Amino acid sequence: MSESDGIDDVLDNGMRQTLMMASRIAEMLARRRQESQRQQEHQDAQAAHEAQARLAAERSTAHAALAPVHKDQWWDKAQPSDIATAHTVAEGWKDHDPTALAASEKIRQEILTRYGIDTHDVGADAAYLESGIETITAENARLDSEEAKRKAAAEHEKAMQLITAARAEELRAQAAKLSPEMERHQVPVEYLANPDLAQALQRAHNAKTPTAVAAADAEIKERMFLIGKDGINGPDIDQLRKETTANVNGAEDSHFKDPEFVKAAKEMHEAKLLAEGGFKGSQFSLVEQRYERAEKELFAHLEGVGREIESRVTGNDSGRLKDQSPKAETASAAGYGSAEHHEKFAESLENTGANETQIRGRLAAARSEGTHPSSAVTMGKGAAKTRKTKTGSSMRSERSKNGLSR
Repeated sequence: MSESDGIDDVLDNGMRQTLMMASRIAEMLARRRQESQRQQEHQDAQAAHEAQARLAAERSTAHAALAPVHKDQWWDKAQPSDIATAHTVAEGWKDHDPTALAASEKIRQEILTRYGIDTHDVGADAAYLESGIETITAENARLDSEEAKRKAAAEHEKAMQLITAARAEELRAQAAKLSPEMERHQVPVEYLANPDLAQALQRAHNAKTPTAVAAADAEIKERMFLIGKDGINGPDIDQLRKETTANVNGAEDSHFKDPEFVKAAKEMHEAKLLAEGGFKGSQFSLVEQRYERAEKELFAHLEGVGREIESRVTGNDSGRLKDQSPKAETASAAGYGSAEHHEKFAESLENTGANETQIRGRLAAARSEGTHPSSAVTMGKGAAKTRKTKTGSSMRSERSKNGLSR
């Protein structure tokens, strides 16, 4: 064997080892590439699965959101934002889901029918659709409200007509019963709507003695005169308020919330008109006496309000007043009516929460009286005084402290 043959063997062995290493590396790389492909395929499959699951969940949510649109009850209560949301969901899914496509068509029909809006013109602009529905809903609500008001007004008018017809029938029946008295005094049927005149006619109808008949006839004449002055319904509260506050010191608007005060003001007003008209009244109720009673009733209410405020301000209740000695009462009366007394009284009224009108009225009454309440009660005079006014033949002279002078 030659020397070169040995070298060749070494070279051959090295070559084989190199080829074996290269083969192993290639095999390892191939396995890694296969593993990487398997991992990618797995990841792609997992991502596809997740995407499919997510798509299925979103579709289920869309179905749930669109399910109510097929029910009329939902449309009756749905807000504009609810309708706009359903429209947006249906538009987003209608190209991919049959259920969404059907819901989209239902939504389009309902919106067109109920609001006059075609969703084909709106597209996917939910904000524009919501605004349009809100505007039309508000207008429909306004129209419905006006229609409801018209119906209510029509029903009220119908009810008033029925009441008027029933009242007219009642007056006709009453007129048939009282016809002799109405003919004697020439009383129109519509005047029976005045309750005082109707009662006077009824008393004349029931009267059994000449004296009773004369008294009832006199009352009827008075009532006919007053209707000629104030109308069938008599004076209203505004008229009485204006007249009374102008002629009676201390009378304020707040007093006319008291029905008894209003009644007394009306009686005083009527007595004044009758006196100016030359009426004397009957032997049972003279006009002057009625005026005096009404005047005293007004004074009693004014004095009662004044005493209530003063007692609350000063803290003097009835028990404490009874316990005071004559000496203490005299000392209290000494400063009554002075400027200092009025100033303190006004300040104490403010502390009780009385408003400016009440304070002015009470101070006006106190200044016009200028007498301690205990002395006023003893003298039989009220805290307020009427101003002098011109009256008829029986009221021309100056009124005395109790009312009219004869």
